[in-house]
Parts: sequence; structure tokens; C-alpha cells
Amino acid sequence: MTPTPARRIRPVREAAARLAHPLVEALVTGAADPAGRLRSRRLRPRMPRALGLLPFRTIDLVLLADLALTFTLFDAGLSLLRDEAIRAHLPLGGELTFAALAFSLPLAFRGRWPLAAWRMAILLIPLGTVVSRQLSDPPYSTAAAVMYVLVVYAVAVRSERHITVGVWIVSVLVAWVIHPGSLAVVTGIVTVTVLFGHNVRARRLAVGLLAQEERRSRQALAGQAVLEERARIARELHDVVAHHMSVIAIQAEAVPLRAAGDAEHLEEGLREIRALSLAAMTEMRRVLGVLREGDGHADIAPQPGLGRLEELVDTARSAGLIVTLKLGGDLTGLPTAVSLSAYRIAQESLSNAMRHAPGSAVSMRIARYGAELHVQVTNDAGRRSTGEGGHMGHGLIGMRERVSVLGGSLWAGPVGTGFAVTAILPITEDA
Repeated sequence: MTPTPARRIRPVREAAARLAHPLVEALVTGAADPAGRLRSRRLRPRMPRALGLLPFRTIDLVLLADLALTFTLFDAGLSLLRDEAIRAHLPLGGELTFAALAFSLPLAFRGRWPLAAWRMAILLIPLGTVVSRQLSDPPYSTAAAVMYVLVVYAVAVRSERHITVGVWIVSVLVAWVIHPGSLAVVTGIVTVTVLFGHNVRARRLAVGLLAQEERRSRQALAGQAVLEERARIARELHDVVAHHMSVIAIQAEAVPLRAAGDAEHLEEGLREIRALSLAAMTEMRRVLGVLREGDGHADIAPQPGLGRLEELVDTARSAGLIVTLKLGGDLTGLPTAVSLSAYRIAQESLSNAMRHAPGSAVSMRIARYGAELHVQVTNDAGRRSTGEGGHMGHGLIGMRERVSVLGGSLWAGPVGTGFAVTAILPITEDA
């Protein structure tokens, strides 16, 4: 089937559009990146105090260098053109000044407006060569070459790739129009300049992206640290509040029943509840003090450990549990984290028994076997003692988190007609 004329023309139109886009961007619509995006801060130092009356806060060293180089190229180019005019016996005056300006002035604008400087150069250089071609062949002076290379480099460093491609195409076309004999040399110089500038741009962008990713990583790590700290605070407060509130709730329910209208027994029971409340507040202050240690307001009282097991067991017994405690091995000199975690696991296990199996018999065994500490708490009140069979409660979650931090293992679930919690905590010097 023979393609229609419209189908034959379509690829040509698409190719022309792809070619025209970089040319239009380079000559008219394109814009370069802001100067401060890729420039080092060392190139913009603060204004000295002695010059503080000037309306500038910083000194743009790149702009100063461009202005100095612009003046140098103008002066050198004008002197060279005058020498050539004298040797050629041509009565040129203002034309030489215009040509020297055309070969140097765009350089003064490349720092802030690189594309505008290049557009100025691509317009002024052909006008300047109208004068210089009367004096030399090829009509390009050294000043024009230096200026154009620096301007093209600035464009390649601070413009997108398609704009840089458009600049290269226009440069080659203008060089071919002005002096076809030097097209190969001009094309080679412009190509090397464009490639070098584009590579510098790519490297700077990569460094900027890497720095951005590093900032994001630091922010993510900071956010993770905040979440971990929140979890630690929640775990500590849950262990303290849940245990003491469970005991207080049970005592508040049992005291009136035990007193049976006896004011003396009722007063004694209320004193016990008050003592438990004060103990809960004291331990909460201690926990918060340790958690705020980084602020310099830490409570100097130590965190609870296995040394307070008897006190913990007595509190559970006062709430109606029948607790049997068995200790094995040498439990002295344990790392603080291990001792605290074992205490909290025992505390949470007793709290669960109080809430879900009041009055049950609880067997607690804590023993050391070499480099491991075993904690086992079992009650005989049936599966209803878990209170968490349908979902993972905060207590078990907290126990698993404590054991995981130390690199140990924990098992919790029904055993026969009761419920058991078994934890194995490694004993290391780092704990």
C-alpha cells in the first residue's frame, strides 16, 4: 500500500519540530538556572564592616572577575585592532571601539544572565566581524574567542541539555556564515566547551541530589528516633500505670467487702490504697526523670530491678493473688537493662493476672543459667486469664519489644488450663 502524502510529510514535520524546539529555547524562550543554585558560598563572601555603608551585603567574586576580564579583553582587543588598522592604513576610529565592545561586552553579563549574554554575543560578534574582516583573516580576534568560550561554558553549566544543544547548533551555523574556512576549528572549540560545561553541570546536580538525599536520610533517622523514644516512653508508662492501677482498682473493690461496715478496717484499706497511689506517682516521676535525662532534669533514684521483686510480689498478694516466687542462680550484678526488663516482664504478667484472673495462683520463677536470665510466670485460671486472646494487648507488645531490644526471645500463651509467659534474656556487658 502506497503511503499518502500526509503520512510521508508527518515524519518530516516531527523532525523539524524536534529541531526547532532547542533552537527556539536557546534564542527566545529558554531560561538558565539561578546563579545561586550551583555556586559555592565561598564565591559570595560577606561585605567587610569597613564597607558596610555600601548597599550590598555580599561580594560577588565571579561578577568582579568577569568585569575585570571584560575590561582587559576590551582594552587588549582595541589595541590589537588599532595596530591592525595602522598597518592596513585604514582610517578607522569609532568602528574599532564598537568591534572591541562587541568582542568583550557580553562577558560582563554571563554570571547573572548567561543566556542573555550568549544571545548578545551571537548578535554582536557578526557585527564586529564586519569591521575586523577588513583587518585580518579570519576575522575572529583572540578577545572574541575567549569571550565566546566563557559565555558558552556559562550557558552549558546553567542550562538544560536541549537549550545547550540549541546553542551549539546556532554557534555552528553562525560560524559557517561568518567564515566557512574556520568552521572546523570553531566547531571543535565550541563542542569541547559545551561538553565540558554539561559534564560540570551534571556533576554539580549529582552532588546536590546526594546532599538532598543525605538530608532526607538524616530527617528520616531523626523521625525514627522520635518514634522509638515515644514507644519507649509509652512502654515504661504502661508498665507502671497498668500494674499500680490494677492493684488500686482491686483494692478499691475489695476493701468495702473486707471492712463489712467496720470503720477501722475501712480506714486501714483506704490507707493501703493511698500508699499504692503514692507509690505509683513516685515510680512515674522516676520513669519520667530517667526518660528526660538528656534535658538535665533526671531523677537520681534508680530504676526498679530484681532487687524489688519481693515488694512487687507483696503488692500482688495484697490484691488477692496467690504468688509463689522461686529464684535460681546468681542474680547479683546483672546489667541494669536486663534487671529492669525482667522486673517489668514480671510486673506486667502479674498485672494481667490481676485484671483477667483475680484470685488465681501464680507461679513465678526467675533463674540465671550461664549467660541467660530466664523469667517464667504461670497462672492456673484458664484461658480467660489472658484477656488478650483475640488481639495483641499493649502489655504483651511491650514485653516483646523489651526482649527484642536485648536480643532475647519471649513466648506467651495458654498452658493447660492456665496461661504462661516465658522470656529468655541474654546477659551481656552491653545490655
